[in-house]
Amino acid sequence: MKNPDTQRPRPGADILRTALRRNVGAMVRGTVLMGLYQAGETAFPIALGLIVEHTMQDRSPAALGLSIGALALIITTVSLSWRFGMRVLQKANTTEAHRWRVRVAACGLQPVARDVDLKSGEVLTIATEDADQTADIVEVVPLLISSLVAVVVAALALGLADIRLGLLVIVGTVAILSVLAVMSRRIGASTREQQARVARAGAKVADLITGLRPLHGFGGNHAAFGSYRKVSTDAKRQAITVARVNGAYAGTALALNAVLAAAVSLTAGWLAFDGRITIGELVMAVGLAQFIIEPLKMFSEMPKYVMTARASAERMALVLSAPPVTTPGSQSPAPGGGLAVDGVRHGALRGLKFQVAAGEFVAIAVYQPRAAADLAAVLAVNVAPDAYEGVVRLGEQPIAELSVEAVREHMLVNPYDGEIFAGTLRTNIDPSGTSRTIPEAVEASMLTDVVALHRDGLDYAVRDRGANLSGGQRQRLSLARALAADTDVLVLHNPTTAVDAVTEQLIARNVAKSRRGRTTVVITSSPALLDAADRVLVLDEGVITAEDTHRNLLARDAGYCLAVAR
Repeated sequence: MKNPDTQRPRPGADILRTALRRNVGAMVRGTVLMGLYQAGETAFPIALGLIVEHTMQDRSPAALGLSIGALALIITTVSLSWRFGMRVLQKANTTEAHRWRVRVAACGLQPVARDVDLKSGEVLTIATEDADQTADIVEVVPLLISSLVAVVVAALALGLADIRLGLLVIVGTVAILSVLAVMSRRIGASTREQQARVARAGAKVADLITGLRPLHGFGGNHAAFGSYRKVSTDAKRQAITVARVNGAYAGTALALNAVLAAAVSLTAGWLAFDGRITIGELVMAVGLAQFIIEPLKMFSEMPKYVMTARASAERMALVLSAPPVTTPGSQSPAPGGGLAVDGVRHGALRGLKFQVAAGEFVAIAVYQPRAAADLAAVLAVNVAPDAYEGVVRLGEQPIAELSVEAVREHMLVNPYDGEIFAGTLRTNIDPSGTSRTIPEAVEASMLTDVVALHRDGLDYAVRDRGANLSGGQRQRLSLARALAADTDVLVLHNPTTAVDAVTEQLIARNVAKSRRGRTTVVITSSPALLDAADRVLVLDEGVITAEDTHRNLLARDAGYCLAVAR
């Protein structure tokens, strides 16, 4: 993993500060309400002690009624403050988690990729689990403060009865938190490692699902399962380690809290036996000793949640603070322009040079599949312009001077393995819902039989990754999406490898007709598409070695004939 940003040494802490800063209002309201809840809880044993003290002196029905009314008021305050306090905090927590999920997703969907060495499955884990755990800080801080209020109120009340009881609570609380603060550091380190291993397991699952069909095809599913089992086992072992650390932390916290409560109760009993505090104060002290276990437990668990939130925030910072791979330009190409590749050296490309005039339909016959993939990646701006030699011009302007959004708006590069999304045929063809050429695109891609086959037509439900479609249907659906975009320049990479020869002939004719007057480049070895093009460029060993029509090349170039004839 590359350093995300040398100018910001603590990006995880910055994320936590941002979350706290923009939820100040909700946190203040939640703190007041939860503080009122804890104060009410503390007031209950204090009130019981006062009632016992008062009833021993005045045993009238009026005193009993007043005592019952006071207890009812305390119980009502406790109930309502908890209900509305948690509502405020959980709403803020959920909203903040949503904001971070959206930010991480926005980073992943930006046109310019970020310089971060994470797979899609890992980014998914960061956008879900880590975003949720980071947002927990919004709820943790008010609960921490309210628990502190309860401990302080209990210490003051016990101190008024006898200073030794108050000091015992304060000294015991400081000792407990000191021990737990040391233990929480190990929780943070273990949690970071667990999150990283879970993310790697998630990334492996995503990769396996993507490649499930080819794995079944060549019998590699057992080896793939073994690979996933290994990373999943690593994640499981680390999760067990984290659970053990958390268990030790929780057990230690509970034991120390119980020891403190017992010490307060025994000290109060000794003071009462010695006549230094009254019976009412003894009842109050014993009640507070029992009650104080809950806020102390909550108070002592807060360091663990803070460390977990910080670990998650640091993982989010890997995505949010990572710089872009390249800094794109800000200009836009002139509409209706052509495409030029001048001396491009990248991967299998060796000084590639060719030009496609505006409105021309050109096919590129590539003898090496690697060169085809590299050319498609360069044209799609999946490779930064400063990462290769040479220049790609769109409408006579270098791509490096154009914004990526402008490039994508004017030129669409449709990959041979275009993704199909869960939804309908219509939403896959027109994701934005703005295309006016859906019928033409469906007809040109020969998707008409798929639409006619189902009663719902274009509203036929498509499963994730097109699981309920054949390979040819998925490829035609991807082609229809590319045609429906209706861009000035369209680059198609092997758009008909999964369809039969008859359908391929019809698609080639339809694409040439529907794209007439607009720039079209097809990287293919399909004789039908090569024959439909205005001219054919032969790309061999990274350079253009021949240029003519398909039929002329067949007649005079034996190598070309061997490469494309079926």
